[in-house]
Amino acid sequence: MTDSGWPELTFEKRPWEPRLDQPMSRRARLAARGPYRSAVPGTIAEAHPALDADTLAHADDASRELARFDAESGAFAAPFAAVLLRTESASSSEIERITTSAKQLALADLGAARSGNARLVRSNVEAMQAAIAFAENLDAQAIIEMQRALLEHSSPEQVGAWRDEQVWIGGGAFSPHNADFVPPHHERVPALMDDLVRFLARTDLPVIVHAALAHAQFETIHPFTDGNGRTGRALVHGMLRAAGATQNVAVPVSAGLLANVDAYFDALTQYRRGDPAAIVNRMSEATFAGVGNGRTLVTALRETRSAWAARVRARSDSAAWRLLDLAVQQPVLDVATVSDRLGVTPAAATAALTRLEEAEVLTRANSGARNRLWQAPDVLDALEAFATRARRRGAGASGIGKSR
Repeated sequence: MTDSGWPELTFEKRPWEPRLDQPMSRRARLAARGPYRSAVPGTIAEAHPALDADTLAHADDASRELARFDAESGAFAAPFAAVLLRTESASSSEIERITTSAKQLALADLGAARSGNARLVRSNVEAMQAAIAFAENLDAQAIIEMQRALLEHSSPEQVGAWRDEQVWIGGGAFSPHNADFVPPHHERVPALMDDLVRFLARTDLPVIVHAALAHAQFETIHPFTDGNGRTGRALVHGMLRAAGATQNVAVPVSAGLLANVDAYFDALTQYRRGDPAAIVNRMSEATFAGVGNGRTLVTALRETRSAWAARVRARSDSAAWRLLDLAVQQPVLDVATVSDRLGVTPAAATAALTRLEEAEVLTRANSGARNRLWQAPDVLDALEAFATRARRRGAGASGIGKSR
């Protein structure tokens, strides 16, 4: 235990033999053999971080700002909750270098995306939704279900349980010997995750402190073969909802982390050295940055919605008015989606889409007569601007390799 009151990693030696089915030269095979060092995280279920007054005050200010933004957005939760969840999922994915455009992500919601990355980000939306849904009971199975939602479509063989093999970050593909970080051996994962779940249940820590430390411990354990970073950031949202810090929307914390990815990864490294303050400060800074960016987005979308309303000419009971809110939530639309979401006939959905196209709220997203798609360019532009602001100070994702 360090002076910070938080456990520092220790390490243990483990034997390593490369798999026989891995094609490599004899020299490479010899180099890949022999003992390696894997991390042994300390338990944290009953640990008490000794954080300085500035760190605690910063975290408290961040939690207040987070709750304020949640309340502001909650007044318009119907159109904005889905938008903020999607942008947060996209930012979390971009930290892992999984990028897509706002249009492709909206197409993925319709099952029409050409981009594989868009489908991966769409799955991250589902992981975030699972984290929020399980907020009242963040146990081991809830965490497994978050990762399942993330990867069940792309890598179904990697879901449903903790990992049963060694993983490592950076270094070579054949062995962990030259890795930047080697998480604990898989035999240690179940007990470490049980300890983390006990930590999640604590109520004696400030919300940002609690979420930041849990996130860092999760990333250190690396309990899955893939999807750890995205699942760990989804877990943050589950914790924020469980603590009552958010009630309406997913505050774009990952967008704030994306603003300085190197600082985020460095804070995780400092955490592993027994310094909990670095990740708490980084999470606080990310909250302020994410809220600022989110406010700009919400303001732009409110102004867009008002401008649209001034252009539309329709009866007060027309589906076109309800379609305005749906176009904010889902900026690429087809007849089937509008019919389903608004509870109207396909003919009425087509009429509403056509009316908004005539009002220059929507434009055609494709040229075919079949499977017609409409898009809301103003919303797509606002979402792209959000993403640009989020990465403006980003330093990239250097130093992170296999199995995030």
